[in-house]
Amino acid sequence: IKMAGDARFPDVDTDGSEKNEETEIVVNVGGVKQVFYGDNLNQYPETRLAELINCLSGGYDSIFSLCDDYDPGKREFYFDRDPDAFKCIIDVYYFGEIHMKKGICPICFKNEMEFWKVDLKFLDDCCKTHLSEKKEELEEIARRVQLILDDLGVDASESRWKRCQKYIWKFLEKPESSYPARVIAVLSFLFILISSVVMCVGTIPDLQVVDADGNRMEHPTLDSIETACIGWFTMEYVLRLISSPNKLHFALSFMNIVDVLAILPFYVSLTLTHLGAKLMELSNVQQAVQALRIMRIARIFKLARHSSGLQTLTYALKRSFKELGLLLMYLAVGIFVFSALGYTMEQSHPETLFKSIPQSFWWAIITMTTVGYGDIYPKTTLGKLNAAISFLCGVIAIALPIHPIINNFVRYYNKQRVLETAAKHELELMELNSAEGKAISTKSELEDLAREGKEGPFYSSRLKVSHSDTFIHLLSEEKHYRTRLQSCK
Repeated sequence: IKMAGDARFPDVDTDGSEKNEETEIVVNVGGVKQVFYGDNLNQYPETRLAELINCLSGGYDSIFSLCDDYDPGKREFYFDRDPDAFKCIIDVYYFGEIHMKKGICPICFKNEMEFWKVDLKFLDDCCKTHLSEKKEELEEIARRVQLILDDLGVDASESRWKRCQKYIWKFLEKPESSYPARVIAVLSFLFILISSVVMCVGTIPDLQVVDADGNRMEHPTLDSIETACIGWFTMEYVLRLISSPNKLHFALSFMNIVDVLAILPFYVSLTLTHLGAKLMELSNVQQAVQALRIMRIARIFKLARHSSGLQTLTYALKRSFKELGLLLMYLAVGIFVFSALGYTMEQSHPETLFKSIPQSFWWAIITMTTVGYGDIYPKTTLGKLNAAISFLCGVIAIALPIHPIINNFVRYYNKQRVLETAAKHELELMELNSAEGKAISTKSELEDLAREGKEGPFYSSRLKVSHSDTFIHLLSEEKHYRTRLQSCK
């Protein structure tokens, strides 16, 4: 240990007579040496390297508070940090901005910038995007891990009703939590399929019956199956609503709105059938009932609740609004142009099927999408040439935006798999550390350590949640300054 006033360090400038602008220092970061001059470093006086220039007059206590080791003969400062990240960070002194090298973990790079006391505003916008994406991934992993921990943990201070609510919610919303929950999820899926099949089969004339008034109606057996399915959906929705931790968020959720739309027509139709005849004409009641019964098709969207593939497709379409907009714009322009050309070229033919430009829109749509019903077709040579060009342009217009949409789907699907694996990995590490006596297991201890973490820097000595590179900051408030020996997986 080197102390101030040691004879081995005679070259430290204690009187501050040397000008900082003319000072030359050598920084050794992980074996990579770099020479700096005071005039460059003092452009950003709040950074750690600039403080090295000014600490030479403060003695060894000041020097060793900033670096890991110091050679006064060479005026060389040693740091056990990541040299690759350091090479990127020093660009701020020469170019005023920082670009993150490919292959460096954004979170680790952010920690390196914090160590060198360089503000994140100097990071280029393209690199900030990678950093924000990585933060979102870690937040999602933390959310998944926290949900699993909440399910595993039991708070003795909670009332019996509260614990019962949590059990019902986990039983209905998380099929992976237990075997009975999986059975309920499979039953719900089967009820959705049965209800959809009954809705379709009920429209077959041979399976319908005729009532006293001579009107066709669904077979009573199919009607009974439909009633049983609606009873299941109603009980499921009510139980989920009662056990939901946030009733307002539950009611406004898209999938829960779909559930309501799938259930509501049955009860409205039942009400109109029994009470509506007293308030309005029977024919109006029947029309209203038929209009409501067609809303039963909404229940097919309930399958998205049990299918991660459908959820991924929905997310991909949400993220692809720009590409879908381009597709519609291309088609709209092509439809307008080719329908106008088709009407103009076919107008002189005595048996033309193109009566007007708006009527030609239908022909342009089915031609550009390569459907080709054949109900409207050109009869002149120029009209046929226009049709050939239109469907070739339609194929190109449709093909161009498809690739980004597919990429969005694949990217999100792979990302969900990675996040799921990372969450399981974090839980395995927590379980391993807990078995070794290095992690806590009760919620009260976790709260105590969280309070201690806000008061002191030695929080990590008691709570070792994970040693992986995807350290979850939301599960603890520990700050990790990684060394060059820690790599990004």
